[in-house]
Amino acid sequence: MIDLRLLREHPEVVRSAYAKRGGVRGMDRVIELDEEYRARLREVEELRAEHNRASKAIGQSPPEQRPQAIAQAKALADRLKNTEPALEELTVTLDTAAAYLPNLPHESVPPGMSEDDNVVEREVGGAPELDFEALDHVALGERLGIFDGDRAVKTSGSRFVYLLGAGVMLELSLVRFTMDLLVEQGFTPIVPPVLVRKHAMYGTGFFPADEFEYYRVDADDLYLTGTSEVSIAAMRSDEILASEELPLRYAGFSSCFRREAGTYGKDTKGLIRVHQFDKIEQFSFAHPARSWDEYERIRANQEHILQALEIPYRVLVMCAGDLGSGAAKKVDHEAWLPGARRYLELTSATNATDYQARRLQVRTREEGGTKLVHTLNGTACAVSRTIVALLENHQRADGSVGIPRALQPYTGFDEIRPP
Repeated sequence: MIDLRLLREHPEVVRSAYAKRGGVRGMDRVIELDEEYRARLREVEELRAEHNRASKAIGQSPPEQRPQAIAQAKALADRLKNTEPALEELTVTLDTAAAYLPNLPHESVPPGMSEDDNVVEREVGGAPELDFEALDHVALGERLGIFDGDRAVKTSGSRFVYLLGAGVMLELSLVRFTMDLLVEQGFTPIVPPVLVRKHAMYGTGFFPADEFEYYRVDADDLYLTGTSEVSIAAMRSDEILASEELPLRYAGFSSCFRREAGTYGKDTKGLIRVHQFDKIEQFSFAHPARSWDEYERIRANQEHILQALEIPYRVLVMCAGDLGSGAAKKVDHEAWLPGARRYLELTSATNATDYQARRLQVRTREEGGTKLVHTLNGTACAVSRTIVALLENHQRADGSVGIPRALQPYTGFDEIRPP
């Protein structure tokens, strides 16, 4: 949620920032509701003050005047009883409307309306020079016998996959390799819950705008998370963090669940757009004065992992119109796939500034009071998609796939061959 005080006092600043997103519907309505809320709040506070004075006056009045003082206090209490529910209702209406307003884009974010306006910052690593016709990861995986999508359809429906044999060892190796790297960088490993209450989804900005994308367990009123960012951020909700302990860095490993709504017909086979996948996520609670330094650290870790795995990639800066609602800035790293002959997003890094912290009320104590922290997240390894990039970039003419040198101590083998 954005700072309503900023919207109230400097609406032109917010409007200018939203113009980079192509404008945001609902901003004027929030301003109107905020004015109405503050007027009603003043009315209620004045009534409460009057009621308090009238209540005190009862005990201070001479006996002959007490009935009148009691009647006056009762009349004010009745007015409060009629006015306070309207204030509560208006508070809910304002909060609901404000929840749809996205974060303000950082000044470095390029303007634009769609993914076509995203900016390629640079390319790293050349595409492999293959002297044979490259296969895509679906053909490679089936030839190697490391995943089975057809039987998963029988069991669970489309967009599910069984990972088998060397594919499982490859996944576990990627997880341990990534965790070891992040621990060296000061991240605390964490396996968080994947079922959360609604306030966690709301607090991280995934609700209400993207509620259609996530699975709900109706019987328990819980939601399956699409990233461990949700439960890690909510873990410290309503807490005040000591300034000296910031940044707090977590490396969250979890299964993730997404409905992939709106992707009908896209990547229905293989490991790219599956409903269930495993991921290691970097998440940091940072001091607001140092969050952009933390952002660069998260991005550096992402590139270190991709380079160690010998995956060619490009760095893509998201334009304002392609930002998620909570992001002040987002940068993707996309792997080149020689078999599919296209780029595929492997990781993304987001600085949400104080957007999530305001919803979750995560603060740090400073001299003179408290201040909202900044929250940041960045994929370290989306396992399924990383396997896709490894298979396609390390495939060989004989149908085998090589294992990058950095990963071999974890796999215990240097190649995967067809059975």
